[in-house]
Formats: sequence, C-alpha cells, structure tokens
Amino acid sequence: MAGNSFGKIFKLTTFGESHGVAIGGIIDGCPPGLQLDLDAIQNELNRRKPGQSEIVTQRKEPDTVEFLSGIFEGQTTGTPIGFVIKNTNQKSKDYSHIKDVYRPSHADYTYDKKYGVRDYRGGGRSSARETASRVVAGAIAKQFLSSIQIHAYTSSVGDLFLEKPYQDLDFSKIETNPVRCPDDAIAEQMIAKIKDIRKEGNTIGGTITCVLQNVPVGLGEPVFDKLHADLGKAMLSINAVKGFEYGSGFCGAKMKGTEHNDLFNADGTTQTNLSGGIQGGISNGMDIYFRVAFKPVATVIQKQDALDSSGNIVEMQGKGRHDPCVVPRAIPIVEAMAALVLADFYLLNKMYN
Repeated sequence: MAGNSFGKIFKLTTFGESHGVAIGGIIDGCPPGLQLDLDAIQNELNRRKPGQSEIVTQRKEPDTVEFLSGIFEGQTTGTPIGFVIKNTNQKSKDYSHIKDVYRPSHADYTYDKKYGVRDYRGGGRSSARETASRVVAGAIAKQFLSSIQIHAYTSSVGDLFLEKPYQDLDFSKIETNPVRCPDDAIAEQMIAKIKDIRKEGNTIGGTITCVLQNVPVGLGEPVFDKLHADLGKAMLSINAVKGFEYGSGFCGAKMKGTEHNDLFNADGTTQTNLSGGIQGGISNGMDIYFRVAFKPVATVIQKQDALDSSGNIVEMQGKGRHDPCVVPRAIPIVEAMAALVLADFYLLNKMYN
C-alpha cells in the first residue's frame, strides 16, 4: 500500500489499523533543538480522542502517545521522531456481521477490489483512527511554528450555520462547548441537533472553518506546489471530507472583478482579503482562511441495503460505537494538517533564502 506519507521536508509517515495493537508514525525532517512541550502534544490528542462528550463516539481510548526516538531531554535531536499510540478498547465482534458485506459509502468495496483483502474490523487502515497520528505530528509542527496562530472551529452542522465572520469571533470560546463552536447560542442548537440525530440512529455532516494568522509572506511555490493546493490536498486526505474552499471560495464565482480584487495599502497589505491570504499560490501576509466540508458518517444505526462479497444485495444494520457527527472531533485534525503544510513550506522556503 502506497500513500502513507505526507510532506516533502517535514514529512510524516503513519502506520497501524483501528483494531490492531497500535497506531503510530515517524516524523522525518524536524529540525534539532526544538524544545517540546509534551503535555501540549497530549492535549491535542485529548481534543481528538473518542469518548470525550455525549455527542461523539463512546469508544474509550486514552490515546496516550509514547515517543520512541528523536527526542532527548525534551528536545528534538534532528533524527526521525518515532511514536506509537496503543489501541486499548477494541470491540472487533461489533464488526463480525460485516465480514462479508460491503457497507454503503465506506471503503470496504474499493479496498477489497484493489488489494484482494480487507480488515473489516472498524475499517482497518481506512478508519479515521489513523488521524490520531497526524495530530501528534501536527502538534509538533505547531510548536515549530510558534509565531503562527492556527484556529479551527465548527461553522455548521447540517443546516445550522454560524453566520458571523471569523473576525467577529472570540477564538478562546472554541473549547468551551463540546461542539467547538465559538458562539454560545448556535453551539447549543448544534448540540441539540446532533443529539436528535443520534436518537434517530442517523448521522449528519457539517463544516469546519480554519484561520491561519501571522503567516509570513512567501510560503508556497507558484506552479504545481501552490500553498492553497497543498492545503486542499491535506484537508481532502482527512476521512469524510467532501470539499475545500479558501478565501472567497465558491461565492467568489458570483462576483465581478471590481468587487473581488483586493486593493493594496501602501505597506503591501490589502484593504480586503477575498484572496484568503494567498495570491499566485504564495502567502501574502494576510490571514489565510478556508472551510472544509464533512459528509455524514457512513455508519448509521438503521437498516440499509448493502452488497455482499458474493454479489447479493442484503439487508444490514450498523453496530458499534460511532460519531453521529464527526465535525467536533475533526477540529484538531484540520489544525494539525494545516500546521504540517505550513511547516513543510517554511523549511522549503529557508532552503532558498
């Protein structure tokens, strides 16, 4: 299986399956001498871990990271950083009923047809549990990029939207509620919506908005390695993501050029920021902001038709512990992938300057 690595200089390779002994990763290219706050890394994992509130999956995993290499006396050594996160609360029997059944909108069918074998226990490698390894690497990248602020938050659940622009939000309120929406009134509505969906045995999607502030001018390459292109790839590599837009996004397609152009100030900043902090694929020093769309979780606790490995249409019902809405737990994943992209481009930029 190819495609388990991300990045060119600050590079992460992940391994492991949802119901295996452990998941983990190797970070290559992290500069030496970076003093790490290990508690901060664990806190990022705690934001992603299951069982943290009543609106997420109730799988109980401590998600404690154990570093194996690349760190000495709290500092990075410049050698590969190896780490593992042990799986402790697998319930593989919850998946025995789909051993020979392909669940709708899951990776079951495509994995089996591509590789001729699949781990049906929680989806194996295709499980979103793999993203815990990304959060570890992203937490280290955040500390490397200490001057850059990265804030992601839930901006919609189903048809409930946070209409306020990010400039009017207090990012310190993101972690004050389980849905991670920095507006108390909308957050309460989102939480109620997710609870109702769970009672139905159903799931619902939503969006995450992410804001990157104090990004230096000059990150990104102008042709195939545009900064927004790599951010898009990073976000679209996250499980359940169906869309990515930055700056004015799809709304910009409705505008005239005279409405959309960001006019300059004398210091090189712009009066508006419909470009989303990126022009010509290169950061321009303004805030970078983007939105990521997540589909409803594919496993629903309702009966649905499915396909079995013999080509029969059969009736199946989802079992086990699943998120009714993946968005609240995906916040630290979005932040982590953004940090990995920025760290990679920052180091690449240093090579040429």
